[in-house]
Amino acid sequence: MNDNRYSGASEAELGFLKEIVRMLPAGLTVQDAHGELLLVNDAAAAQLGMDGSRPSPDLAPRREACRKALSAGQAVVTEEALHDGAARQVLLTTHRPVRLAGRELLISASSDITEQKNFEDQLFRSAYFDELTGLPSRRVIEHRANNLLARDHGGERFALAFLDVDNFKHINDYYGHAVGDALLVELAKRLGRDLRDSDMLSRISGDEFLLLLSPIQSQEEIAEFMQATLERLTAPFFIDHSEVFASTSVGISLYPDHGSSFETLRQNADIAMYRIKNDGKGSAAFFDASMEREALARTKIEQSLRLAILEKRFCCAFQSKVDIRTQAVKGIEALVRLRDDEGVIQAPGSFINLAGELGLIDELTHLVLAEIVKSIDLINETFGAEASISINVAARQAGNPEFMRSFAQALDNTGFPQRFMIELTEEAFVAKSHFQSEILPMFRKLGVGISIDDFGTGYSSLSALADITADEIKIDRSFITDIHKRPRSQGILRAIESLSEALGMTVIAEGLESYEELAYLQAASKIRYAQGYYFSRPIFLEELKLATPVSSESRASVASRPIQQNRQGYSRANGYRR
Repeated sequence: MNDNRYSGASEAELGFLKEIVRMLPAGLTVQDAHGELLLVNDAAAAQLGMDGSRPSPDLAPRREACRKALSAGQAVVTEEALHDGAARQVLLTTHRPVRLAGRELLISASSDITEQKNFEDQLFRSAYFDELTGLPSRRVIEHRANNLLARDHGGERFALAFLDVDNFKHINDYYGHAVGDALLVELAKRLGRDLRDSDMLSRISGDEFLLLLSPIQSQEEIAEFMQATLERLTAPFFIDHSEVFASTSVGISLYPDHGSSFETLRQNADIAMYRIKNDGKGSAAFFDASMEREALARTKIEQSLRLAILEKRFCCAFQSKVDIRTQAVKGIEALVRLRDDEGVIQAPGSFINLAGELGLIDELTHLVLAEIVKSIDLINETFGAEASISINVAARQAGNPEFMRSFAQALDNTGFPQRFMIELTEEAFVAKSHFQSEILPMFRKLGVGISIDDFGTGYSSLSALADITADEIKIDRSFITDIHKRPRSQGILRAIESLSEALGMTVIAEGLESYEELAYLQAASKIRYAQGYYFSRPIFLEELKLATPVSSESRASVASRPIQQNRQGYSRANGYRR
């Protein structure tokens, strides 16, 4: 009877253990020396597709791993990738050979680590591959180049090309970032065409690519290849119903001619690329020693500019906007100038673009405003307390809500924001940015005026103008120069004049320099205001301090007084405006 009770308890315990094994969260199988499955719990059946819930994956690799574990007589831990079409399941499995009741058995326990592996793969791709284009990252191409350098014994040559998309910021602003991203993807496809398995194309930052060509025979071979690649890029890109044209500037360095390390070769290719940027863009150049000297000079200028901003060595010149019929001053434009280390005044053409590239233009704009506020009493005494004050803001700044909000606050803090006019090029208005919807209303609320600067030289279009609510259009000087002798410019001027009148905008003629130009505007147009050397060159604060305050009726004569001095000793080479 005791034996029966013991036997009954054993059967219950055995059933209990079987249920536990069946319900284990880990997959568990037992098979014999011939590979026959003796036990499969529910988790293993689901993992191996044996429960009918999905098609069975290919188990041949698993059987081979089991066979090896049995023959070796040692435990084996392995990752199993089971594929069901495009789907992938990854198991971490321990195979352990055992001997029970005189039989050779293999116990296998598996955990599903698919989610973990997918996350690891995602981390790997983000570290080593560009998410947008799928191209290798800088780390990968650097590793490839370093391997070539390490195994070289004086024989194999290779080329490293630095590619930068021309005017990509303008494309992004005009078409929007979605089109910009799509363009980079299509560019990567065209750049990667005709590459060999031993070559590599990498996207290293926003619109910058590196191309490793290995092996190479000659510089001429690389020149021909790059020319063919650049010609392939001249065809338009059709993206989101837009026809987008793009070009790329390319700088090339050769190993061992231009360096013996990856970083030196990359820097020299970068230097060669900047030479192309400065010379007109859209072509390729090989590095040479003269470029390195230019790069060092540029670095010196950059450091000088940063120091000048730190030391606030910028000053303002003011040029008046004059009523061409009464000679009264309507407003003034603040023009930034730089005093170099020797105290010489530098025109903005020598530093404005560089300030934009270095991300210093925002601080520079705030410095101009601070200079105006500091000198407001002197400005009022010279030009009149009613004269508007214009400040130039770059299109890139206009599309940056963070900067424009801070600048609007700074204007409001002056206590007289309604005195200010912001001058922007057409690009700021037509770019697909926040300016029209978010930024423009903010300045309107303050009473700040808006002016379209250099009109006629940018992205002019009737459809764009219809949506612009500017107060002022400044006709670019290229249309005003010798207008009395140029019938086509006269026709364009009449069209702009009619357009601005219909849209309720004041017209300013820029760059007026001769009496003949003035006489034509007075006789043949309705234009009331002009700005240029005929009335006044830009006047510096030092000159304002020397000026004698006068009545409003004769302020124009003060503003125009320096013109004689200009014709004797101030040339256009010093910089007309920005």
